Amino acid sequence: MGHATRCIPIICTLEQKGFHVIIASDGDALLLLQKEFPHIKTIVLPSYNISYPKNGKIFLFHFIKKIPHFIKTIKLEKNVIKQLVKEEQIAGIISDNRFGVFEPSIPCVYITHQITVFSGFFTAVTSWVHQQIIKKYKQCWVPDLNTKNRFTEKLTQTTTKNNLQFIGFLSRFKKINEPIIYDVLVMLSGPEPQRSLLENKLLRILKKHPKKVLFVCGKMEQTQNRKFEGNLEIVNFMTSKELEQAINRSNIVLARSGYSTIMDLAVLQKKAFFIPTPGQFEQEYLAKRLEALKIAPYCEQDQFTLEALNEVSKYLGFRDYLKKDISSLFGLFEGK
Repeated sequence: MGHATRCIPIICTLEQKGFHVIIASDGDALLLLQKEFPHIKTIVLPSYNISYPKNGKIFLFHFIKKIPHFIKTIKLEKNVIKQLVKEEQIAGIISDNRFGVFEPSIPCVYITHQITVFSGFFTAVTSWVHQQIIKKYKQCWVPDLNTKNRFTEKLTQTTTKNNLQFIGFLSRFKKINEPIIYDVLVMLSGPEPQRSLLENKLLRILKKHPKKVLFVCGKMEQTQNRKFEGNLEIVNFMTSKELEQAINRSNIVLARSGYSTIMDLAVLQKKAFFIPTPGQFEQEYLAKRLEALKIAPYCEQDQFTLEALNEVSKYLGFRDYLKKDISSLFGLFEGK
């Protein structure tokens, strides 16, 4: 879902510059983009069916078992894209971490914040494989600032920099001065069953919170549902405009340490508390990185308590992070 949300500002800017856009995705990510851009043609891509086991410690073994399926999906993706480029006379491709979305006959861009892919014992192997994929593309756009204190730090350290371009934060949101209504905003996201496990835990704990809590479950469904339980306002999902307003109206945001969420909170300059998805090395690294930068605290999923939120006051929060103008990036596709 994070990969889909950070593509929203790219799609908007492409349309503003007069490009005709086609969206290709699958599952909840495709549903979200269809809700955001109902006027744009969409294509269903083969699904990677990524999931996370209940026990985060066995994630790596769970991932290795799925490698044959990933390889099959990549091959299917390539076939879909080859046919699409031919039928639609595509001038360029922007792929956000879809390995098979590539066509050598036209300019292709790859978006990632993980040049180095942390995977425990296999980090060297997974990073090498990913960097071989990146090399195929005309450009690799890294959504971060190219500074010493960049959030991604070791995730974007590499000796291969020929096609890398740091493009700043990608966020669909804008900072707006709104009155604070919610003490805590919970934004859930990510694959099952970990999303539901965290939802159940936080609902149980936050019922004891003395102030108002907005709980966004992160379940993309056809109809929005909202209910109230004591101090909790619970909604299954929100549109971009609704979520932008909700974040601006919240004192603290409690969320996974997914990179797209981090970029959104940076742009909106909020205070946050993070709970990484168990076993997801990238989210665990980012949470530790932000704690080291004194931006936000974090804890493991099974260690969260209501008192843990008090730690937020000891951190700086996200401050003075602005989006860059990305319109100049698309000159790559003009005249094709």
